[in-house]
Amino acid sequence: MKFTELYQELVNSTEIIRALTANISQEEAQVKPSPEAWSMLEVICHLYDEEREDFREHLDFILHRQHKEWRQIDPQGWVASRKYNEQDFVEMQMKFFEERGKSLDWLIDLSEVDWDITYTSEYGSVPAGEMFAAWVAHDNLHIRQLVELKRFHIGRITQPYGIGYAGDW
Repeated sequence: MKFTELYQELVNSTEIIRALTANISQEEAQVKPSPEAWSMLEVICHLYDEEREDFREHLDFILHRQHKEWRQIDPQGWVASRKYNEQDFVEMQMKFFEERGKSLDWLIDLSEVDWDITYTSEYGSVPAGEMFAAWVAHDNLHIRQLVELKRFHIGRITQPYGIGYAGDW
């Protein structure tokens, strides 16, 4: 595994997320293209909770605390139970970027760990390297989602003019 490159991917994705969510009003952040889709605000809240309660927490667990109980999470359920779309967008952005900063500071000290250390439970096994790789890939999933939401936003603010000439989406 190429730790330095993956770490840099997290640094880069942080800035991409920052750019994709910049200058979006509270009202626009709450817009959902369809009832089942997530809003930008919901994506940011999700990233914040995942940063604190999933990837960093579980990677630390695999590497340093296997004798403790693995934290169960409910990312899909949290959207409704934590009322993501009712949160303050600017505050949630700040919280996410603060947590990501903590994660990046914590991760930089892990470059020499044994990435093959594995946690095994009745649900399967997860090596530390896989958890870290999934963290990086998880950002990409939500960057794609934010790009789609940004495109939807652009389509709304260009009215009455269309954006079809830009090309097929």
